[in-house]
Amino acid sequence: METQSLSLDIISSLPQNIIETILTLMPLRDALRTNILSKRWRYCWMTMPKLVFDHNLVRAKSGSQLKYKLVNAIFHVLLIHRGPRTLKFKLDVNKLGFKTEFHQIILSLSSKINVKDLIIDNTSDTFYKLPTSFFLIQRLESLELMNCEFELPVTFTGFNKLRNMHFKNVRVSAQVLQHFLSNCPLLEEIILGGYEEEYVEENYFKFVQLFQHVPLVHTLDISKYYMKYLAAGGMPNKLPTSLHLKDVGLDVCLSEQDVISSILCIIRSSPNLEQLFFLMYDNEKLPIQESSLMFVDLQDDLSLTLDRLTYFEIVGFSNMPLEMEFLKLILETPAQQPLQTEHPSHESTGETSPTTPTSPSATIPMAQDESSPESTPGRVKKLTEAAGFCVVVPARHAPLCYSLVEFNKLT
Repeated sequence: METQSLSLDIISSLPQNIIETILTLMPLRDALRTNILSKRWRYCWMTMPKLVFDHNLVRAKSGSQLKYKLVNAIFHVLLIHRGPRTLKFKLDVNKLGFKTEFHQIILSLSSKINVKDLIIDNTSDTFYKLPTSFFLIQRLESLELMNCEFELPVTFTGFNKLRNMHFKNVRVSAQVLQHFLSNCPLLEEIILGGYEEEYVEENYFKFVQLFQHVPLVHTLDISKYYMKYLAAGGMPNKLPTSLHLKDVGLDVCLSEQDVISSILCIIRSSPNLEQLFFLMYDNEKLPIQESSLMFVDLQDDLSLTLDRLTYFEIVGFSNMPLEMEFLKLILETPAQQPLQTEHPSHESTGETSPTTPTSPSATIPMAQDESSPESTPGRVKKLTEAAGFCVVVPARHAPLCYSLVEFNKLT
């Protein structure tokens, strides 16, 4: 008993911000129950900076009872809490059958002045349509939506403080997306993932327009559905003004000329690029004349635009000649500073050797990524710790290691 009491006293004596951090790492149900530990703990949960609501918040024997108890619990917590910075809802809104109640919950957030980061993860197989009241939450700095859809109300004036936007499986038309982005001028990170639906040709919203609306963006991650209309019609050789892009992740079909021209234009126009991630798809389906001539114009400019590149990854690599030419071009770009490139001879010791990408002895490690990049929001940001490596994950082959000498032989 004395040992337990001493441990409790040690935890209770921690600074308030440390206690709040500990509580955010616990399921919300358990964090709320800490109010019975002592007077010191009674109100700690009320200042937690992050609240995550899911179906485990309450216990119920039936679906109707779960709906009733869950809605009441959410309203109760939001009413008493002094204002979290981050709110996350991970719920199957459609299965629980409380769309109307959830609309009311969202409406209540418009008066929460402290809410800066909002995550709505609808775990249902069907889309949840955001209510008009959602667009009244004007103080948002970060927004993540999963399995949702929306249309903009005529009164929408934008999220003028929004900096990070993550959409996964969000059903939204090209025009609505363009209008949305044009009213979020401070956006620095845009992630558009998932969602498959045929687009209408006249509904194009192109990369050129996107960069005009969000000139401060430095992280861009685009899945193949959005690539279809953003790259439609291609792009010019280079944009008139340089982009601020540092981290770029794109789903790429090299069989499509518009996609190729868009990629090359983005690279030419981004002198600060540090990380590149490409997820290849359908490269073997559409026959085109594979020629390195597509990359000749780019080669003259790459030494100016890729001198800060520290990481380059391709997933779904099929060893097609066009892919090999593109990869070779990236790897042979002169680097401003030597990169840390791991050699097989150092695997057992964990040592690394600084070499430039053009060094004939440089071995490019290629490793299989166990996670699915297509389903991972923010995949580019996860590459930071591996700076200096080029990782190639073959589409249907075992992971391989090539030196640039071997690349030259293959191409």
